[in-house]
Amino acid sequence: QVQLVESGGGSVQAGGSLTLSCVASVEPGSYTTYCIGWFRQAPGKRREGVGSICTGYGAPEYTDRVMGQFTITRQISKTTAYLRMTSLKPEDSGTYYCAAGHNWKSGSLLTSGRYEYWGQGTQVTVSS
Repeated sequence: QVQLVESGGGSVQAGGSLTLSCVASVEPGSYTTYCIGWFRQAPGKRREGVGSICTGYGAPEYTDRVMGQFTITRQISKTTAYLRMTSLKPEDSGTYYCAAGHNWKSGSLLTSGRYEYWGQGTQVTVSS
């Protein structure tokens, strides 16, 4: 069982930046066996995959909507993943979730079904 805790959400004006964190309750050695995905959900909309990072998969993967705007990194020793969001727009508002899924599973890294464990979410509000 993996517990994930997100933090770093808040309110920001359009054009601003935020960095979200996601801490996993596993040992660093085990942490590397998980892909970490970031998702967001706006009110009345479906949950959307934002991006993912996996050890051994090469560079992080992003949805086209945030390419060049968001950056995912992770610090294995701290079992923490980060989502750096820049040039934020009101349409980036929503609840942001991180998720963990074993890296041996198949399937798109930007789909919810790829992941077994989810954080509680953190709210991001971008005002115009």
